[in-house]
Amino acid sequence: DELSEITKISPFFLNKIKNIIDMEDVIREKSTAIFDDEKLFRKIKQYGFADKTIASILDIDEDEVTAAREKLDLHAEYKMVDTCAAEFEAKTPYYYGTYDSKSTPEKSDKKKVVVLGAGPIRIGQGIEFDYCCVHAALALKDDDIETILINNNPETVSTDYDISDKLYFEPLTKEDVLEVLRKEDPDGVIVQFGGQTSINLAEAIDKAGYKILGTPFESIDMVEDRERFTEVLNELEIPQAEYGITNSLDDAREAAHRIGFPVLVRPSYVLGGRAMEIVYDDDELESYMKEAVKVSKEHPILVDKFLEDSIELDVDALSDGEEVFVCGIMEHIEEAGIHSGDSACVIPPQSVPEDIIKQVEEYTTKLALKIGVKGLINIQYAIKMDPEPKLYIIEANPRASRTVPFVSKSIGIPIAKIAAKLMNGAKLKDFDLVSYADIDHVSVKESVFPFLKIPDADSVLGPEMKSTGESMGIDKNFGLAYYKAQLAANMNLPTEGKIFLSVRDSDKPEIAAIARKAKDLGFDLIATRGTAKAAEDVDVEVIRKVSQGSPNIRDAMINGEVAFVINTPSGKQSADDGYIIRRLAIELGIPYVTTIAGANAVLKAIEEAASGEINVKSLNEYSVL
Repeated sequence: DELSEITKISPFFLNKIKNIIDMEDVIREKSTAIFDDEKLFRKIKQYGFADKTIASILDIDEDEVTAAREKLDLHAEYKMVDTCAAEFEAKTPYYYGTYDSKSTPEKSDKKKVVVLGAGPIRIGQGIEFDYCCVHAALALKDDDIETILINNNPETVSTDYDISDKLYFEPLTKEDVLEVLRKEDPDGVIVQFGGQTSINLAEAIDKAGYKILGTPFESIDMVEDRERFTEVLNELEIPQAEYGITNSLDDAREAAHRIGFPVLVRPSYVLGGRAMEIVYDDDELESYMKEAVKVSKEHPILVDKFLEDSIELDVDALSDGEEVFVCGIMEHIEEAGIHSGDSACVIPPQSVPEDIIKQVEEYTTKLALKIGVKGLINIQYAIKMDPEPKLYIIEANPRASRTVPFVSKSIGIPIAKIAAKLMNGAKLKDFDLVSYADIDHVSVKESVFPFLKIPDADSVLGPEMKSTGESMGIDKNFGLAYYKAQLAANMNLPTEGKIFLSVRDSDKPEIAAIARKAKDLGFDLIATRGTAKAAEDVDVEVIRKVSQGSPNIRDAMINGEVAFVINTPSGKQSADDGYIIRRLAIELGIPYVTTIAGANAVLKAIEEAASGEINVKSLNEYSVL
């Protein structure tokens, strides 16, 4: 009653929660004796306790719980979701797992393939993977294969009634997926289309004896395991930035000093760049290792050399095991160090030398064939431009990436569908494929961010993904395509007014060129004292920082005097002047950029938009097919 009064949650639901907590107490009290009591064990499973949860309560290994459950022949059964709430008879192939009653799914004699979904849509696990799952299911149905989807997110297209032959609303965990596979006994399982979530289940599926279609588990592990991957790269003579694998602060410090700061630190096997950070000194490294990551032998910390001032490339390619087709090379507009899901990018590349493009295609082909890819592979590269351009590989993912829908629409080829058919035995030569280099338009992807909806969030981008969506612009040149992409991402770029400039010291050598370009486009410029001084001979009005008293930049923004903000972050303080300016720009709806590369791209877009008419065409009109 007291809890209900505080929380306003109905006592009915609080009682249900209490039942679960009481059952936890029973598990602790009985310990492993529950494995000898089939009736009690079944009741525990009926309450929804996963094998992993039971193992955690008893402080034993999950496999012990699973083995005990299988010894008692305790398995999930599957019932049809009643989509008509018993008002009419419902016949939909939607199923959910239960330990309460017998199964309803009917088996067929057709060849069947299970496609693993991506689970809940959240930052780092976007709808792009659902796009791939849908295309895979439709492609397999075209080949008269029974498609079975496992996904637990009702908000996705893959869970629509007409996408797959059967849908299991089950969590994407080892236990739940293996129980469905046991029930269905499929001819193959596709793990490539659900992002890191499904790839992480590949080992368990392989060990259980089910066939992984396309790229085999051995190849997936070869890429996911950093040391094995390095051996492959050395054999193929593909350069990689220096790195270290560490399990303690001392190891991390030794690796960072050997490699040289700045370094990129992250846990292995992460989703969406979670807990990834660029650190510049020992203090930052110590803080990261203590607070941001729970270090364990199972999840070592990777310490990579951070390639400053480099151009990052994303490459999606198809392979049938014998041939490789490079679908698209995307040049990131923001410099390296910003998560690929957050950076704007462009197809075809705009500033990459032709010999580097050829090298990218050569490395991609060699690597895909060496590791035995069948289906899709995504590879990220960095080009260090100083003094001569040099190409490094950052990482490879033997699966669909979040760029697949963008590349597909850019080149007019449904690459996820083709990948599914390749996994089912088709060859690349069976398809009429057109090179991304032959398209005569430019496509730009821009990310959409939730900063306005998250109080106090800073708009600074980094290696940890923050975007919640993306937009796309297509036109005859980069400027117009970028302008359209910004417009669709709610960034309405101005063609007149005042631009505010405030950049960190390392960016000041480049600010003069930006200031001159803005002035040539007819903008008035205001800047903080240091940035104005760096703008050299350009006419710039000096304005006070927020910390220097009124009237200042904050007042000017509130009064509607600022049309655009160029502010690059100078440090980690959450309450510095830069943060206040960026946050205010978000709240007032003033367009802004936080990188020099972004500023250059915006000015190029404004120039093209001001001098030419913006045309609208359907996606089909751009298609090269």
